[in-house]
Amino acid sequence: MTDGIDKETLFRLFETMLRIRLFEDRVVRLYPGQEMKCPVHLCIGQEAIAAGVCLHLKKEDYIFSTHRSHGHCIAKGMGLRPLAAELYGRSTGCSRGRGGSMHLTDPENGIPGTTAIVGGCIPIAVGAALSAQMKRNGRIAVAFFGDGAVEEGTFHEGLNYASLRRLPVIFVCENNFYATNSPQKARQPEVNIADRAAGYGMPGVAGDGNDVMFVHDSCREAVERARSGGGPTLLEFRTYRWKAHVGPDSDIAAGCRPAAEYEEWVRRCPLELCGQRLIKEKALTEDDIDRLTGSIEAEIDDAVEFAMNSPFPQQSEILDHVY
Repeated sequence: MTDGIDKETLFRLFETMLRIRLFEDRVVRLYPGQEMKCPVHLCIGQEAIAAGVCLHLKKEDYIFSTHRSHGHCIAKGMGLRPLAAELYGRSTGCSRGRGGSMHLTDPENGIPGTTAIVGGCIPIAVGAALSAQMKRNGRIAVAFFGDGAVEEGTFHEGLNYASLRRLPVIFVCENNFYATNSPQKARQPEVNIADRAAGYGMPGVAGDGNDVMFVHDSCREAVERARSGGGPTLLEFRTYRWKAHVGPDSDIAAGCRPAAEYEEWVRRCPLELCGQRLIKEKALTEDDIDRLTGSIEAEIDDAVEFAMNSPFPQQSEILDHVY
């Protein structure tokens, strides 16, 4: 055991984070080839949140995410083939090549759809939780959103209604301190986002989003509360994205964020922290990590090849699936 988490669970968390990181690293390398036409918002540096939260969820539980959703979808069970094909705009993509990076869907794995509208996933998650409560099907819903969404009316309306009805929903704020290039301190009073939960009569937890064990433990309590009829929870996990708001490049050289700030967070890489813990606990060796990396890279190779060999949607299909 390590701080209440068994080694097998810690390995699963590490494996999920590594799969997310390696997939997005591949996107970084491939994107300049201009075969991917859709914008990509990468979560490199933030992987612990997706892994730590989604490990607690059942396949039928719902997640609703943002424009930066690759990690959440991978952690929830989306296959790399349909994900890669969607980024390449192919008909075999998870949204049949029509949604791109920001509009991913996989209903079979509890991903009804992601949305690029800031704060847009919050009321949808609340509605899904209300549906689950009315149907008494035991499902819970999770909304992932950034610190910028806290400034939207949907955040306050969503938390208010969820608390009023004691809905089985968890609000997960991935606070990376920037909305595009606007720092949080220039937009919000210097108070914990999680403290706002008190105003809506629900628990709020704030902490290190790069510590996958902290994320895992915090979410376990929130999931137990939601499933038992105890109502919603607001979780604020502080983290940092390594890449620019959008695209495969860094914005540090352009002066959009301080280099020292970036370097400090890179030193606190969630994969490094978790991997070092596994090695220290003798649950993994460096060779084991190399083998796992090779296996996931092969999985990504297969996904990219599948995507590149898949057809584009036909012009005759342009009005199909339009409501």
